[in-house]
Amino acid sequence: MNMQFQNQNQGQNQYFQNSTNMPPQMNHGGHEIFDAHEAVGGLVGALEQSLFYEQHIQDPELKSILQRHKSFKSQMYNTIIETLKSGQDPAVKTQVYEMNENNDVVYGTKPTQPKAPAQSVNEINDQCISGFMMGGLKSCATAFTDAALESTNPVLRRIFADSIPNIIEMAYELFLYSNKKQYYQVPQLTQQDTQNYVNGFAPIQGGTMMH
Repeated sequence: MNMQFQNQNQGQNQYFQNSTNMPPQMNHGGHEIFDAHEAVGGLVGALEQSLFYEQHIQDPELKSILQRHKSFKSQMYNTIIETLKSGQDPAVKTQVYEMNENNDVVYGTKPTQPKAPAQSVNEINDQCISGFMMGGLKSCATAFTDAALESTNPVLRRIFADSIPNIIEMAYELFLYSNKKQYYQVPQLTQQDTQNYVNGFAPIQGGTMMH
């Protein structure tokens, strides 16, 4: 019995030793590979869709946003797949996206014509395209979060995690553009209701701040 346990223990130790010494490109778990594949596939889809959108955009400002997003996401794609293949630090690390829009938000709603799904390609306009772009960014943010949470490779996990704020920044830039054009209206609660919710939580008494 003891001999059997000893042999089993040696086998397990040998397994863990082999796992630790495997080549860097193999340092990925199964769930990590599945979620990374889905996240990168979504990014590819967003990049390919932008080729169609660019042909139909009328507003130069929206076209500029799309082109800057496409350029940034292309580098993001190269950074991710390099680490996915090598398991090591990429040649170009995760960059920081800086939007051009200011942070002014127009609050409140105005009556608009009821919207129905377009029935022909000719009805697709900048409002539609900005919505498509936003949908792609939201999907990427979700997929990247899932991939980061499932990644066992520390470098790949960090790349996915660090890319999420960039996707959020691109989505916020697009929101600000859509809000300015009144494509995306922002309703508000009354001032009293807002204050009631804002003041609905109290700080922890005696809590220590970490420095």
